[in-house]
Amino acid sequence: MSETEIRDDRAAGRLEAVSGGEVVGRIEYFVLDAPRHALVPVHTLVEPAHEGKGIAGSLARELYAVAEREGVPVAPLCPYVVQWAERHPDRAPAADPALLDAAKEWLAARPGRF
Repeated sequence: MSETEIRDDRAAGRLEAVSGGEVVGRIEYFVLDAPRHALVPVHTLVEPAHEGKGIAGSLARELYAVAEREGVPVAPLCPYVVQWAERHPDRAPAADPALLDAAKEWLAARPGRF
């Protein structure tokens, strides 16, 4: 992944892995405002031709790095990010159950958003 750049398109709610000018993977997320700010990843997708190259893991690592830089927690709803966080507790603090509940409510109130 040395030539893959990861960029945060906050307005679109996507953390994107870009290689050769092409988006080869992404984490779709939203920013929860209440009960406190948090990043909430919902889906992780990697283009089939790029699977098995560590792209999803790099995206999850960068999501937690962004959250740390911004001083906000991550409340993962994406199954991949949940599993990644369980394997990397040193980089991914456990999610607050109240934030997870609030994130699920936010998402349920916006069917079709993701």
